[in-house]
Amino acid sequence: MFGWFKKKKEEAPKEQKQVQLKPINYSTEVILLWAKAVDGDKVIQLGLRESGFPELFHATNAIYLIQESRDWLMDNGYAHIMAMINAAEGLEKAQAWLYANNMELLYHMGRAVDHEMDSWDWLGKHAPPDLFILTKSIQVIKDQIEETHREIHYFGKD
Repeated sequence: MFGWFKKKKEEAPKEQKQVQLKPINYSTEVILLWAKAVDGDKVIQLGLRESGFPELFHATNAIYLIQESRDWLMDNGYAHIMAMINAAEGLEKAQAWLYANNMELLYHMGRAVDHEMDSWDWLGKHAPPDLFILTKSIQVIKDQIEETHREIHYFGKD
């Protein structure tokens, strides 16, 4: 009768499997298509997936806070892309992980999205223009998401 008062048994933590990181070396054209997908072009986003870039499809969704895609990146060898997205959201642990693992470009991309001017300066000196454009596209979307979450009428809708 009073079974609903019993505490639920805590689930054992999921065992973390070691996943080898996959390379992320894309042409300028692919980076610019990814930027357009981040900007909201769903046709291009689906085209990236169908053209053999499912990680960019999922990375775009992860930027938009879709948990299934965040999990996909982690489970399929793209934890470094997910770390850049987390770094862009201000997660210092992700920033530190990128830096400690010599992923300087992703480190500065994430920090630049999070409005760190020294990282924008670094990107301006060391990154090609297509990655600068991609970083700016991610920043615009992340800022829009943050602004939406601050609206009182939006609270609890995601």
